[in-house]
Amino acid sequence: MNEYENPLIERYSSKEMLHIFSPDYKFKTWRALWIALAEIEKELGLSISEEQIEELKSNKDSIDYKKAAEYEKKFRHDVMAHVHTYGDAAPSAKGIIHLGATSAFVSDNTDLIQIKNGLDLIKSRIINVMKRLTDFAETYKALPTLGFTHFQPAQLTTVGKRATLWLQSVLLDFEELESFMSRLRFRGVKGTTGTAASFSELFDGDYEKVKTLDKTLAARFGFNKTFEVTGQTYDRKVDAQVLALLSNIAQSAHKFSNDIRLLQHLKEIEEPFEQNQIGSSAMAYKRNPMRTERMGSLAKFVISLASSPAMVAATQWFERTLDDSANKRLSIPQAFLATDAILMIWNNVLDGLVVYEKVIHKHIMAELPFMATEYIIMGEVKAGGDRQEIHEIIREHSMAASAVVKNEGKDNDLIERIISDERIKMDTLTLKEALDPKNFIGFAVEQTEDFLHTIVEVLEKNSKFISPSEDLKV
Repeated sequence: MNEYENPLIERYSSKEMLHIFSPDYKFKTWRALWIALAEIEKELGLSISEEQIEELKSNKDSIDYKKAAEYEKKFRHDVMAHVHTYGDAAPSAKGIIHLGATSAFVSDNTDLIQIKNGLDLIKSRIINVMKRLTDFAETYKALPTLGFTHFQPAQLTTVGKRATLWLQSVLLDFEELESFMSRLRFRGVKGTTGTAASFSELFDGDYEKVKTLDKTLAARFGFNKTFEVTGQTYDRKVDAQVLALLSNIAQSAHKFSNDIRLLQHLKEIEEPFEQNQIGSSAMAYKRNPMRTERMGSLAKFVISLASSPAMVAATQWFERTLDDSANKRLSIPQAFLATDAILMIWNNVLDGLVVYEKVIHKHIMAELPFMATEYIIMGEVKAGGDRQEIHEIIREHSMAASAVVKNEGKDNDLIERIISDERIKMDTLTLKEALDPKNFIGFAVEQTEDFLHTIVEVLEKNSKFISPSEDLKV
């Protein structure tokens, strides 16, 4: 307990994401890359025996990390430390490990594999968020609620229609995620400055064999594209793009968390609250929105991380510099771990949102008389009244009713004032019918239904990712 521990590891991220960015995953991927490189080089005619490859395979998972640390202390080079450690475990293959490759062969390709697999997990979490938001929007598509602009009461919308705004942001993130994943390329085999000079030497200048090696290797690790040109490393713009993507997801989550926290303040919608949960150490009655607050807190962190790889991409020199390394080790894994945590919390919150319909209705009725005035004016004009005269009558009553609400803390009595005004010809029943909230939601229900058809199509295409419980353990 006397050393710093990363809260992303101890408190927030999932075991699945922690595994993807773990040292063991990384170094075992290095060995998988070395095995694949040797196998394909053998297939293309290099003098590598089946026995050497079998020895590499039989030792691929038994990594002596203590020995690797000793080698790294000696060589001051992590890749060469693991080359020697692997060579000691597979002595017959020692001479063909890492053949023709540079350090970026294992480090960069592994980074891209981790990014790809991390995005696969993020995708599954986003799909589950979309599913739960869709269910929520469908359930409450027709429940009127006050709309807010500038956090001031505005025209009515519905609870479900508001949920589609959250869902729209997530859909944009999902579309960007899918687009990015479809474009993600493997570095492959490019040599020390990207010219593949070492592989040209190995294959006696046969460029077609080098290209075959490159594409075959990429395919083995699930990539259908490789960078056609690189320096020593893949373009660091990729790191900037992936963290911008994660930042966008965090922005959507933060917007949702803000809205839920405001709604919880209004006592209209609350995040889940456990039976024995303590909201405040001092105030026993409090029900603090701690889950959505945590979402916002982590989201700020992810958004801030997006600047790091952007600065790295902007300041690389020629074929490569090493000022990216420490930054990548920090920013990329932590952005994935934090985004993973955000999405798990989001799913957890959505699984237990509580909607207080009577409170929502009460808030509507406190404001609706003001909103109904335009309806009343139009009705009076249709009945032969003078628009300007009616407008002035309604304005006078509105100001008086507003003063009662604000200065005396009483209920809005605007409609009662209008009903008792003999200058208004509209009958009492018609006036009261005008206060039905459903008269003021426009096409909220139809828009929600139309939009949810689009989302359902996305969910059906990605149904294998939908899980009822995976993301709910927070």
